[in-house]
Amino acid sequence: MKPLGRRGFLTAATALGIGAGISTHAIVSAVSDDNAPEQNADKTAEIYQRDRDLPFIGAEETFSTPALLKLNSINEDHIAFLEEIGLSDLGQRRIGDMDAGGLNVQILSAHTPSVQNVPGQEGIDFAHRLNRQLVEGPIAKYPGRFKAFATLPLQSPKAAADELERSVREDGFLGALTNGHITKKYLDHPEFEPVLERAVALDVPIYLHPGYPADDVFKIYYSTTRSEYTEEFQDYIFSGSGYGWHQEVLTQCIRMITYGVFDRFPTLKIIIGHMGEGLPFYYKRIIEDMGEPTKNSLKKPVAQYFRDNFWITTSAFPQTELLDLLLKFVSVDRVMFATDYPFADIKAQTDWFRGVDLPREDKEKIAFRNAEELFKMKVPVK
Repeated sequence: MKPLGRRGFLTAATALGIGAGISTHAIVSAVSDDNAPEQNADKTAEIYQRDRDLPFIGAEETFSTPALLKLNSINEDHIAFLEEIGLSDLGQRRIGDMDAGGLNVQILSAHTPSVQNVPGQEGIDFAHRLNRQLVEGPIAKYPGRFKAFATLPLQSPKAAADELERSVREDGFLGALTNGHITKKYLDHPEFEPVLERAVALDVPIYLHPGYPADDVFKIYYSTTRSEYTEEFQDYIFSGSGYGWHQEVLTQCIRMITYGVFDRFPTLKIIIGHMGEGLPFYYKRIIEDMGEPTKNSLKKPVAQYFRDNFWITTSAFPQTELLDLLLKFVSVDRVMFATDYPFADIKAQTDWFRGVDLPREDKEKIAFRNAEELFKMKVPVK
């Protein structure tokens, strides 16, 4: 892959490369939509004013460190880009953006693929350092403003389970976040049962964040024979935030259901982001077409697992039509707010959600109450 120039990183609409995240395509709140019918705009503005005081917990908020940037970046230009958007800032810049958007709490997670590609003791030590850096840094410096998902050395499943328990019991972490496949295996593989078993015992969720595909999958699905497109990183974006990431997460969810993970671990809690990673669109097709071939191998209908074991966040998809579709199939009690900062703008998304036409009780559930219940936490009182 040829280096992408600094100008390309700084002007692209999409944050490129490993750990870059979703493109900053956040749709501006309908409050300022000049094309909306006047009556709809008036109603949205009225709802927005009613709900200006909504507190928010952001459940997918990304960070990095100099060591992690070096590990998971394409080149120096990429590192410069990620630093410029604030990925490694865990201080006043991040707090200022949170305050500007009215985001009370960020639940931090290390940018993809975190340390999943680091095997052995090196990966174990790296994960532990990242977790402790959060505890000793922003969590201590800004009490109440930051919580965290543990980074796990998943190539060492037993050590990963131990680090999950340590970080939850000793440091107050809320669960763990994973990033796609781990050496071409997903969490349905028996190898990772120690991690799932420990999450159940601790009663904490696992957040399934996207990861880039394995090399052979990349070549078959996403590679191009046109060098000029490779130079523009089209194939890379195609495999990531432009499309591939969302299919990858949904595939992992279906694998976990159909191959019996939730029958073995019936109280396992899984979170997925980006307004369901395509699930609302495919929901009926999945439960109908996968229902027949799994009726003799699963203890429950496919749809029941989505109802019993999954939570979904809105991260980086502030689109009312998608939220409406999601709520046709998923209980409002299982939807949580998130922004995908710094790859998406906090204020654009909190403003959008303040103007969404839902009952105040439902909006409070999505904005913060469902997260409070799932994570056993409270929004700090200002």
